[in-house]
Amino acid sequence: MRVEEGFQPPPYPTEHPHTTDIVLPGLLKRILPETTHRALEADLKRRGNVLVNEIKPLSQLVHAATLTQYDEFGRRVDRLQTSEGWRKLKHFAIREGYNAIAYEREYGEHSRTCQFARTMVMTGDCHVIMCPMGMTDGVIRLLELYGNEAMKSEVLPLLLSRDPATAYLCGQWMTERSGGSDVSLIETQATPAQGVDTDLGTPYILDGFKWFSSAAEGNMAAALARTGDPSLGSRSLSLFLVPLRLGPYSSPLSNGVLMHRLKNKVGTHGVPTAELELRGTRAWLIGREGEGVRTIAAMLNITRVHSAVHSVGSLQHCLAIASAYAKVRAVEGGKTLLKDVPLHIAGLADIALLYRAQVHVVFGAVALLGKNECGRASVEEEARLRLLTPTIKAFAAQKASGAMEEAMAALGGLGYMEETGIGRLVRDAMVEKIWEGTVNVCALDLVRATTRDPKAIGYFVNWAYGLIGDIPPTLEKQISHAL
Repeated sequence: MRVEEGFQPPPYPTEHPHTTDIVLPGLLKRILPETTHRALEADLKRRGNVLVNEIKPLSQLVHAATLTQYDEFGRRVDRLQTSEGWRKLKHFAIREGYNAIAYEREYGEHSRTCQFARTMVMTGDCHVIMCPMGMTDGVIRLLELYGNEAMKSEVLPLLLSRDPATAYLCGQWMTERSGGSDVSLIETQATPAQGVDTDLGTPYILDGFKWFSSAAEGNMAAALARTGDPSLGSRSLSLFLVPLRLGPYSSPLSNGVLMHRLKNKVGTHGVPTAELELRGTRAWLIGREGEGVRTIAAMLNITRVHSAVHSVGSLQHCLAIASAYAKVRAVEGGKTLLKDVPLHIAGLADIALLYRAQVHVVFGAVALLGKNECGRASVEEEARLRLLTPTIKAFAAQKASGAMEEAMAALGGLGYMEETGIGRLVRDAMVEKIWEGTVNVCALDLVRATTRDPKAIGYFVNWAYGLIGDIPPTLEKQISHAL
């Protein structure tokens, strides 16, 4: 019998990533002003149609980048080539104003909510474009807070551009072989340099080795390097803006950045992650000398939110696939659809419950971030944001992957096939347990936040009791009975 003959399993439909979502539309309606919500909903519906019809088919064109270190004459060229699919996804994200939305602040304190709602809808079909875009977002915030006038006038417009022909991306170079997550052991040295006309800040020369450098195709990077006595640990680290493909630097090599190899990762194959040597690399100081760790916290707060949204968005897409499959897959001799089998639906309900919890807690923090950036957050809300930022990152990363695997199993053998996309989403989401801090690192950051501000826990508890107090009596009775 030929494969085209006999029983043909019905394909599950590719559904709109927002209008069929069981949580986000209702949440946005509840927390946003009517005019903002109306504008966002229209955009999410439009964007969802583009994702289904134009972006999803690009998935097969996304492959790992390649690195050519030498040309035919033996000259060092370090030519990095990303895939066609990756480049098209990047251009799509830039045109859609992936980061620009947050800084145009058209919607005031709700601008971050609008940005991350769009981001989450894009997650399932845009591979890990959030990696370079999220790091770029973090650097934009750094420059907004700590950049000098030259950086703000020359660099910020490029990072915020909606034109793929002119827009810049920015990576971050922190991790080194000596310490990993422990930046106090960074070995890269920064030496003051003589200024030139093209400098955009106080110039230094960097020499060292960066072990994990994502978004290696970027135009610049934020890097930590040592400007003082190594015995001082993190207190002698400073933060720098490193030009790669900016101004007079036509390539990383022209600024002394050598790509030794690309990482062979479990997932996130589209985004190139490199091992880089800095050999006489020119860089410009961001913030004050010796305050690099303190300065970079502003970027970390942004990228951790991107990490959490990526985890939750990946889970949403896996749940959507499993739910769509349950509507077409017949069992019990072809008489019953999976959506009508109580045991199967109970499994999907468990995934949906976790997804609902993650959306609400993550977007609660996103709303606080928006208020904080617009100067509208109270002291209590700022303290709560400091507690929630590492918490949502760790909670989303720790719980989403297991639920995504359950969604895969809900499709049976089909779920294990690469064509569904669940396998890629699981592999890509696993990085969130590591990137920007493991669960343990986030836990330690949470402890430090409470130590620095002993009142923070009290603020959080009062807020939580306030929420409980707002529960209608009838609903409270139902919840208490269920618990």
